[in-house]
Amino acid sequence: MMYEKHYLTLHIDIPQGVDVSISEDGMILVKGPKGELKRIFSYPNIYIYKKDNKIILSSLYPSKRAKRMLKTFYSHIKNMIKGVTEGYEYRLKIVYVHFPMKVKVDRDKVIIENFIGEKKPRIAKILEGVKVKIEGDEIIVEGIDKEKVGQTAANIEQATRLSEKDRRKFQDGIYIIKKAEKWLLKE
Repeated sequence: MMYEKHYLTLHIDIPQGVDVSISEDGMILVKGPKGELKRIFSYPNIYIYKKDNKIILSSLYPSKRAKRMLKTFYSHIKNMIKGVTEGYEYRLKIVYVHFPMKVKVDRDKVIIENFIGEKKPRIAKILEGVKVKIEGDEIIVEGIDKEKVGQTAANIEQATRLSEKDRRKFQDGIYIIKKAEKWLLKE
């Protein structure tokens, strides 16, 4: 990170095996061993370009809002590069005390049957480019786009949300136990 009096510049190194192309309309395309991601980054007074083996984000006379957007763009591009090289994984735990729950994947949906004895199944949407698999009492959500993987995991968790029951008694549900980088529940 380079700070000067009226100039802010951030640098991102492009790792081996990753190809980044930047178009004039702000579209950034990142290709790597796991796939490709593209996204448009556009904001006044923020310039993104590629020089040598680095992506450079800069702003001349940045306002507070422009500084925040510059750092947000920096994080999004870093996440895109990590996604196409390593990928992201969320883990969810299936918990039931009262009624045995049956969970299955059907194309772009996760179907949860017999949740606290309900006759109608609950359905959670799987976003495009995300893979969901069930191993015993765990659900594994994988993909290269961090936002889509996180949203799919949240959709599954929200499908079993209870609002009118006492959470101390009715602990049934599906809960996120591992986010992209960290464990939320120790094994």
